[in-house]
Amino acid sequence: MRKLILSISAILVLFSCQSEDKTSSSNATASKRICASQEVLERQLQENPDLALKMSQIEAFTENSILQGRLVNGKIQIPVVVNVLYRTAAENISLTQIQSQINVLNADFNAANSDYNSVPALFSGVKSNVGISFVLDQVIRKSTTKTSWGTADSMKKLTKGGLNPTSPTTKLNLWVCTIGGGILGYAQFPGGSSATDGVVIDPLYVGVTSNSGSSYPYNLGRTATHEVGHWLNLRHIWGDATCGNDLVSDTPSHNAANYGVPTYPHYSTCSGTPVEMTMNYMDYTDDRGMYMFTTGQKARMDAIFVSGGARNSFAQP
Repeated sequence: MRKLILSISAILVLFSCQSEDKTSSSNATASKRICASQEVLERQLQENPDLALKMSQIEAFTENSILQGRLVNGKIQIPVVVNVLYRTAAENISLTQIQSQINVLNADFNAANSDYNSVPALFSGVKSNVGISFVLDQVIRKSTTKTSWGTADSMKKLTKGGLNPTSPTTKLNLWVCTIGGGILGYAQFPGGSSATDGVVIDPLYVGVTSNSGSSYPYNLGRTATHEVGHWLNLRHIWGDATCGNDLVSDTPSHNAANYGVPTYPHYSTCSGTPVEMTMNYMDYTDDRGMYMFTTGQKARMDAIFVSGGARNSFAQP
């Protein structure tokens, strides 16, 4: 078990780690999972010097809430506003596809996914039902001439041709648009501006699609599960550094991101050579290769909803 040692300097080191190189063409189908959440965070930290201190305070609050066991009672239900920005008919995804994504989120965050029982015995003691549910609030559609949006949050701004978030302090906004660069999606961590708060997913990777389509192997809706995990304050399981710290005590050290569906057991090169939890939603494995959160990750997510937590407004009646 790794102990969480939180300080402003440690948080700054964590945030300064470099993300996956993005050399794909603007509209190419991703050959490897690329989540741009860390890259976006690094940009936001450069643009807003106060953000590092604010996020450090959130980390200190999170650790204190977990240690004292002051976690939210009952079940949090999060309304989801889906903002669809489309140039082509394929980008203007159907309501059926959108609802399939909501269904996946509900399954994955409530241990109701069909592959939950595939968790190896080694990790069965820490696999967890997070107990957060999601409900589709509304779908907003807007036609655009843009071929790709990038990761500068333009899709979240009406002045840039996008759509402003709807009630971002009480509703999760999910933008569906072609991002480009082979990027599947990205999320904003707690602490950022409400004007850009939410999750962005490329339309290819929203919901459940055919095993033979261009979305495969990211066709089971797990990109949103991964990105909503970030939105709920989870880090990549390798800590965005070689043998880095994801700030969770019950996940083993990973030397780096994993891709595809690694054969179990997959050993880390980190100290103690632990078996890596490649089936965790916060790794980079294929959709069919990820199917669990841990008790520590649940505690970390729960902590942001308690009184004084970064997303406490979502827990209010």
